[in-house]
Amino acid sequence: MAFSLTRRSALLAGAALPLAAALGSGPARAAAELKGAATPDHYRFPLGEFEVTALKAGSPAMDNPREIYGLNVPAEEFAEVSAEAFIPADKAQNTFTPSVVNTGTQLVLFDTGLSAEGTLAALTAAGYTADQVDVVVITHMHGDHISGLMSGDALTYPNASYFTGAVENDFWAGAGNEGYDKIIRPIADRFTYLKGGDTVAPGITAMEAFGHSPGHMTYHIESAGKRLLLTADLANHPVWSLAHPEWEVRFDMDKAKAAEARKSVLTMLAEDRVPLLAYHFSFPPVGFVEARGEGFHFVPASYQLLI
Repeated sequence: MAFSLTRRSALLAGAALPLAAALGSGPARAAAELKGAATPDHYRFPLGEFEVTALKAGSPAMDNPREIYGLNVPAEEFAEVSAEAFIPADKAQNTFTPSVVNTGTQLVLFDTGLSAEGTLAALTAAGYTADQVDVVVITHMHGDHISGLMSGDALTYPNASYFTGAVENDFWAGAGNEGYDKIIRPIADRFTYLKGGDTVAPGITAMEAFGHSPGHMTYHIESAGKRLLLTADLANHPVWSLAHPEWEVRFDMDKAKAAEARKSVLTMLAEDRVPLLAYHFSFPPVGFVEARGEGFHFVPASYQLLI
């Protein structure tokens, strides 16, 4: 076997010499400019009779993710887990992914991003306009989910009805929070307030997953027997959060409850083989969950959601 491999390598190398000589004999060409890393600005797939579109509303690089993830584990363990997953321990890509569900009768937007501009750019690239949005759902009221609600003093989605969790709203309404007071309070009377099990539209159901914020919600989406869970910020990284649900995350307001919610919801997804759509995973943030050891493994979606 060693001889045949060596002989094959020699034959291939010899065959390449005339081609290399021919390529090197022509005139020099101007080098093409480097374009930089790129990913799609949206990802669309069918879900039964629905259509789901993930929108990339921003994807900044992030230094020192150790300040956010794995706060309760040693730096050496964080580095080892990262290396095993083929990712650097000192850098990350933090994507912001509002999502649109077209039910055939309503266009439902989940979360509005860090800014109206970023989300509108992604929405436009996906072929939609702001005035086509019928429903806006706010999964929770952290700034990177509510800041795109307003464009200056005007509603970004003027024709929409608005939904969010009752527990979430009640907390922030009494918290003296600048973001809530500026963005949500002036339009609070436009919202319908939900509890777990309530429906936004036929096939779209609120599911409580408290911890990341006091009233954080995920949303179960089902059409013609096909299911998806929009997980919002249940788990914000496929390795440092989903794979290790017990790892503490800086922005989880109740860290113990957030870890409990991760374990419960991820177990359900793994057992029922239901895909998820996350908010902060690398784009496109769609895939499946596999139970693995004491944690879970994220399996990015391939063509199975497109056919």
